Amino acid sequence: MADHDFLIILRIMMSMKCKYAIKALIQLGLHYEKGYLLTSTIAQAENIPQKFLEQILIDLRHAGMIASKRGYGGGHYLIKKPKDISVADVYRLFDGAIALVPCVSLNFYQKCEDCKNEKTCALRDEFIKIREGARAVMSKTSIQSFLNHSKRSE
Repeated sequence: MADHDFLIILRIMMSMKCKYAIKALIQLGLHYEKGYLLTSTIAQAENIPQKFLEQILIDLRHAGMIASKRGYGGGHYLIKKPKDISVADVYRLFDGAIALVPCVSLNFYQKCEDCKNEKTCALRDEFIKIREGARAVMSKTSIQSFLNHSKRSE
């Protein structure tokens, strides 16, 4: 495997931060409209380092997916319905573009330095198809999808 192939593989994998964010959202989804969850409770339930989770929860709060209440009886809670938070939303927040190459990104477009002509580039056409497939699946997979799966597993 060439070095550049390895970099492509690394790029398309989800970061631990994004994975932990989804796991935290699942925990919050399990308690949707039932009360607040402490950071320590989420961290323990999902085996996430608490300090790392604290930063993730701040990012989720700034993105408008969760809110927090301080003090006795406080914690974190979803402010969006689990069905309204997609994997695509979380992935873009933590990992950026849902694209393997920058010239096909919808939100983070950049011209490829080695491309002579985007209009005739065979790579670009195929990577657009790949992006669209991934985007479609990620957009329709919500936190509710994970909650439904865990209910079937019980």
